[in-house]
Amino acid sequence: MSDLPDAWSSPGFLLWRATLRWQRAMVEALKPFGITHVQFVLLASTWWLCENGGPPRQRDLAEHAGTDPMMTSQVVRALEKAGLVTRTPDPDDARAMRIAPTRAGKTLAPRTIAAVEAADRAFFDEVPERSRAGMRAALMALGGRPAPAAT
Repeated sequence: MSDLPDAWSSPGFLLWRATLRWQRAMVEALKPFGITHVQFVLLASTWWLCENGGPPRQRDLAEHAGTDPMMTSQVVRALEKAGLVTRTPDPDDARAMRIAPTRAGKTLAPRTIAAVEAADRAFFDEVPERSRAGMRAALMALGGRPAPAAT
């Protein structure tokens, strides 16, 4: 017998398994749109940030999405090449770029968000209703955002 714990008792292992299943669900949901999950995250974040305050700087987009700034730059360039976003110099900072969705990006973002939200609902419906609030609070804490205060 080993002194090591059973993998199924490890929160990290469980998170890994759940993450892989969730990522597969996201890939399937986005397949009809021809974009990757990270492209979706950055396009949807760009669209949302523009709808709620104006075109973000690329570094603000990376911070909002929780993505690596260098990787964000590469993915934004791919989105620009695909005609889904524009990159324009920031008038206040010559080193920064402002990102905005194109007409095609503005059309695609809400459609992909709806598909991803539907896939999320289907995936998380496996969690019992009584456990969802606690799960959401735990995910917020693990994702770097504090859970809302109890009311």
